[in-house]
Amino acid sequence: MTNRIDSTFAALRDSNKKAFVAYVSGGDPDLPLSLDVIKGLADAGADVIELGLPFSDPLADGIVNQMAAERALKSGCTTAKCLDLIREFRQTHQTPIVLFTYLNPVYSYGFKKFHADAAAAGADGILLLDLPPDEAAQNAELAHAEGLHQIRLIAPNTPADRVATLAASAQGFIYALSRTGVTGAHGAPSDGIGERVAEIKAHTDVPICVGFGITTPEQSKMVASVSDGVIVGSAIVKQIELNLETPAEAVVAFAKPLIDACHEA
Repeated sequence: MTNRIDSTFAALRDSNKKAFVAYVSGGDPDLPLSLDVIKGLADAGADVIELGLPFSDPLADGIVNQMAAERALKSGCTTAKCLDLIREFRQTHQTPIVLFTYLNPVYSYGFKKFHADAAAAGADGILLLDLPPDEAAQNAELAHAEGLHQIRLIAPNTPADRVATLAASAQGFIYALSRTGVTGAHGAPSDGIGERVAEIKAHTDVPICVGFGITTPEQSKMVASVSDGVIVGSAIVKQIELNLETPAEAVVAFAKPLIDACHEA
């Protein structure tokens, strides 16, 4: 069976459109409202959902996503309940889901079991922020990742030889950071992102999506014009923080213009 990520990017390519990837933390602000949020994003036209697994020590995340994880944990969300959330979403939607997580929750769950259970629940990919692929290859217990595409991160300061290594092992799409630092809506995308995307493309045919600092329709359209897709996270999560009673409505109202701009690029 073709992975949903692959079929989505193929369909976008055929229609000459770029992908909009939306990040939210699973279980934020609670599980029922989180389900409404991801359904709302899918209905608004998001092509891929990045779903964060709430974790107590999200070191690569800025304050907005840290607080989202804290809200989710306080509401009782667990790794297992995030997989239940995906199962519920799959009853009505086929939008691809990429799990955005750190190694600790996955390792605690059981690395092989997590990948099997997540794929069975309806997840399509995983971005393990703190597990370099060459480190995984050296540990037999971390080698069983069947069923989920392995999404790779490439930063602006990643050396050229490292870019080639990461690109060679990437599946689904590559998450290219528009700038260095932790996640967050501070700062605009780098003016040189087009050149960076071209450098990565020299090593792979896997689509390149760009994230970090995209907050406006204009930025979304600009980044989409030089890449295969746009990733927006903290700016969406901030809407949940500001509208805890009705987060889905706020998220859709904010994200829809960015989605449309991306698709128009």
